[in-house]
Amino acid sequence: MEDSIYEFCAPLLNGGPDGRPVSLAEFRGEVLLIVNTASKCGFTPQYAGLEELYRACKKRGFEVLGFPCNQFGAQEPGTEAEIAAFCQKNYGVSFPIFARIDVNGPQAHPLYRFLKRSKPGILGFFGAGAIKWNFTKFLVDRKGRVVGRYGPSTKPEKLAVTIQRLLDVL
Repeated sequence: MEDSIYEFCAPLLNGGPDGRPVSLAEFRGEVLLIVNTASKCGFTPQYAGLEELYRACKKRGFEVLGFPCNQFGAQEPGTEAEIAAFCQKNYGVSFPIFARIDVNGPQAHPLYRFLKRSKPGILGFFGAGAIKWNFTKFLVDRKGRVVGRYGPSTKPEKLAVTIQRLLDVL
């Protein structure tokens, strides 16, 4: 069984450097906020808050990692190029956006299986830790351990103090 998120990799969107697979070990030592995203969701404006957090904390060792997902109301139907263009044009997203993945079900990305096992959410293991909707957020400390899970209604700015505390721990 995996002990940290550093054992996983995922490809970046084609809008990133050649859609290359990225090992999450590249983010070792940083505080991470991992978010399943969608372009046509009521929570999509959270991209702005995520970008603001990212820009404010990046120099201190913070990264936001976006994982587009089309499993909730088909709210991420575009091609990878369309997703990348949408994020840049509408929200100026500069944090890494990965290729579209599944977060639930038999095709769920291994990273998300790990995240859900680490922090199963309100229903705990009864709900098998299922992600309920877009913009569920997982906070990861500098050692690659999942330390928090936040529902879609938790706005990114509400996590700023918690993120700052984690950044203060070296």
